[in-house]
Amino acid sequence: MTDLVQELLKNFDHLTDSERLEFTSEILKRIIHLDLPLLSDEDLVLNAERLFLELDKRESAHE
Repeated sequence: MTDLVQELLKNFDHLTDSERLEFTSEILKRIIHLDLPLLSDEDLVLNAERLFLELDKRESAHE
């Protein structure tokens, strides 16, 4: 991940909920116009695994 992307994510984390929603909406509007290749099954599985691990970590922190 580049420094610029890390900085954007850090700034995103400091937004209010309504600002995050607005930002996310704008990003999604822009993404639909990109000509991106489809993710492979392996990529999908790896991303799902990362998400589940992150969710598990957050659940553990709230217990």
